[in-house]
Amino acid sequence: MALDGIRMPDGCYADGTWELKMHVTDLNRDVSLRVTGEIHIGGVMLKLVEKLDVKKDWSDHALWWEKKKTWLLKTHWTLDKYGIQADARLLFTPQHKLLRLQLPNMKHMRVKVNFSDRVFKAVSDICKTFNIRHPEELSLLRKPRDPKKKKKKLEEAEEEALELEGPLLTPGSGTSPITILYIGPVKGSIYSSPGLYSKTMTPTYDSRDGSPLSPTSAWFGDSPLSEGNPSILAVSQPITSPDILVKMYKPQSLLDKAKINQGWLDSSRSLMEQDVKENEVLLLRFKYHSFFDLNPKYDAIRVNQLYEQAKWAILLEEIECTEEEMMMFAALQGDITSIPELADYVKVFKPKKLTLKGYKQYWCTFKDITISCYKSREEAHLMPAHQMNLRGCEVTPDVNISGQKFNIKLLIPVADGMNEIWLRCDTEKQYAQWMAACRLASKGKTMADSSYSLEVQNILSFLKMQHMNPDPQIIEPITTDINPECLVSPRYLKKYKNKQPGFVRDLISARILEAHQNVAQMSLIEAKMRFIQAWQSLPEFGMTHFLAKFQGGKKDELIGITYNRLIRMDAGTGDAIKTWRFSNMKQWNVNWEIKMVTVEFADEPSLAFICAEVDCKVVHEFIGGYIFLSTRAKDQNESLDEEMFYKLTSGWI
Repeated sequence: MALDGIRMPDGCYADGTWELKMHVTDLNRDVSLRVTGEIHIGGVMLKLVEKLDVKKDWSDHALWWEKKKTWLLKTHWTLDKYGIQADARLLFTPQHKLLRLQLPNMKHMRVKVNFSDRVFKAVSDICKTFNIRHPEELSLLRKPRDPKKKKKKLEEAEEEALELEGPLLTPGSGTSPITILYIGPVKGSIYSSPGLYSKTMTPTYDSRDGSPLSPTSAWFGDSPLSEGNPSILAVSQPITSPDILVKMYKPQSLLDKAKINQGWLDSSRSLMEQDVKENEVLLLRFKYHSFFDLNPKYDAIRVNQLYEQAKWAILLEEIECTEEEMMMFAALQGDITSIPELADYVKVFKPKKLTLKGYKQYWCTFKDITISCYKSREEAHLMPAHQMNLRGCEVTPDVNISGQKFNIKLLIPVADGMNEIWLRCDTEKQYAQWMAACRLASKGKTMADSSYSLEVQNILSFLKMQHMNPDPQIIEPITTDINPECLVSPRYLKKYKNKQPGFVRDLISARILEAHQNVAQMSLIEAKMRFIQAWQSLPEFGMTHFLAKFQGGKKDELIGITYNRLIRMDAGTGDAIKTWRFSNMKQWNVNWEIKMVTVEFADEPSLAFICAEVDCKVVHEFIGGYIFLSTRAKDQNESLDEEMFYKLTSGWI
């Protein structure tokens, strides 16, 4: 009599097998397999896929043990070695899942991220996709909740107001834990797209305005990443309404600032291990305020995102500054946002062989030396459908006055030659404006150049001479007015709350314009660099606060961590009580049972404290992270010593 079908009281079968329950997330299907403890993880997945009998690329899938919150990535390990028994429930799920990242500029991007990688590695892959060097300076942060706002719908509405839902971007994926599971051809796999970052071909940018000197992807290209060209992240977007500032969360005290830092993810654990859900919003931020080799030639995106993080920190009053400093920061923003722009419906055509497809109308904006095309005016706050940088392009007119044809032919340099794009304008005035802007952009100049207005008038005069009965065109001047309510924090607007709104606007504008005279000659990238440098000069720059109780102390205090020191601070006033420098530190460790951090110094008593409202691992990681960053040298290659980072931040020493 066969014993393999007889089930024993403990749930196992007479032949030594037992049922392993698994849930396949893609199919929303539960599956049970008869296994023994000696079968390895790779064999379990192979049996599972064979039983499913679904033709699909399973190579990105892996097993997740819900109860233990761990990925079973060591496919050569057996179930016994992992300690998996019949009461376990496993998920068979993709490792790469969608995240919605809020970037330092407050815009959102949908990104496919490996949920089984440690956060340090995941951030590195994200930065490669975005062409951001030195990813070790950034990390992921959970979004802080405003305690005054109880309605979730209100927060979601505010989030949508800042939404920049771009195309799906996929960081370069690692090797699959079990490639044998590939079954059948799969077209358009998103995991085949590498990141745009390259150690040997780092994109270079113009040091004057931050535009790419060589295209990182071809416009209208076929690459799955072409419409997600990260070069748009190098462009600063002005704040369009002061209402945005009013609605956003602002920490009201040092304790509020300390609570924000509770949300930093553990860099040595995966997203899944930290209960991050698919489609969850996480904040990508510069975590460590020690910026290595910040070079405008290679770092236009990094510089712009760093500038944006600094700008929002000042506008949301996360860092203190004087009124004079605020006007300087506003002036530097004004320099960035005061360059004239064009925005209108323009017909766009890309000639192709063997096609009769005509022009397609887009809402086009011309900013700096870049034309961005949107499907409609209403979608202009989203990621553009197409974008072209005109530096070095050839500009040719194609005009027929009698036929009311006003075309501009553009030959745009790309990696494999030239892209030919035609623009069709509706009127002489529109043609003159866009033609003049294209000619300047081809030379790397913007509409802020003094020759722009003269160029427009010359084009109109030339067209006028071709008329039998000239009809003079009047060109309206392009305004460069600034919006002071969007350039200074609400605190400085409140100073004038008893004044009339128009008077306040004019008064602050005058002060900003006065400060602007000192920076008016700067290029865009220079203004951003100066903004970052001024931010770094503020007394509170780079200070990360945590609530803590010091050994021997009777009340909660604050500990501040910067790139080179620890500071014990009064929680009410923020006054420094005692400072310890990292250069004098011998070692630091954590008693994980009582969650106490201890730091020993060369020539003074040790420091010990227990973290309040935050895992001590977060504080330990900040200390170790800054030590890790201090070991970087310019003669190093671009690879990071991940294991050294984990040793310094995970409490191993």
